[in-house]
Amino acid sequence: MNKKVEVQNLGVKDYKDTWDYQEELFKKTLDLKIRNRREELDIPTENYLLFVEHPHVYTLGKSGDIENLLISEAELEAKNATYYKINRGGDITYHGPGQLVGYPILDLDNFFTDIHKYLRFLEEAVILTLAEYGLKTERSPGETGVWLDVGTPFARKICALGVRASRWVTMHGFALNVNADLGYFDNIIPCGIKGKAVTSLNVELGKKEVEMEEVQQKLMKHFGDLFEAELLVSE
Repeated sequence: MNKKVEVQNLGVKDYKDTWDYQEELFKKTLDLKIRNRREELDIPTENYLLFVEHPHVYTLGKSGDIENLLISEAELEAKNATYYKINRGGDITYHGPGQLVGYPILDLDNFFTDIHKYLRFLEEAVILTLAEYGLKTERSPGETGVWLDVGTPFARKICALGVRASRWVTMHGFALNVNADLGYFDNIIPCGIKGKAVTSLNVELGKKEVEMEEVQQKLMKHFGDLFEAELLVSE
């Protein structure tokens, strides 16, 4: 089992370009797994963790409802935002500047073959990261992601999750609001959940801005610990 994970920092990158890149890495791993099985080989598969910030974009998961996008195509254009229907689970969400997006492309055969556990580990990495900033976050029953004040009228989501997996290879991932412009969430019913607010780390801490690189480093540490992985940052 290969527990090394190559970390790539993509900077600010268009959503569709990043999606295409994910698909390329995803297919490469799937193809190798199929070849290993067919030819009775044992070539190790690679694992990746991509970090990126996207320009303003709304994405709708395969089980999502377009009615949860509350603005027209013309209004999207006026807000310099784009829209994509994509192949992850979940409903509609927003990505944009000030949001730390992580896409783990892992062969879970290298770690554990349990998608439920995988999702809980992604949530836990975020929960442990935010705890370092003094925030008590948690899961909300039946609602994937990371929340504050669950079970109260003030419940608010700080991190969304949505993944795809095939033959235990994952793609898509999580989006943590660090310095996000929360106004863009007003144009959707986030994750299809009505009456629930969205928040960002800088808002919760009462700061204008939180250092994105610092958040990423903390998250990487917890991700590595949980998955018992060796994270290698590529130049």
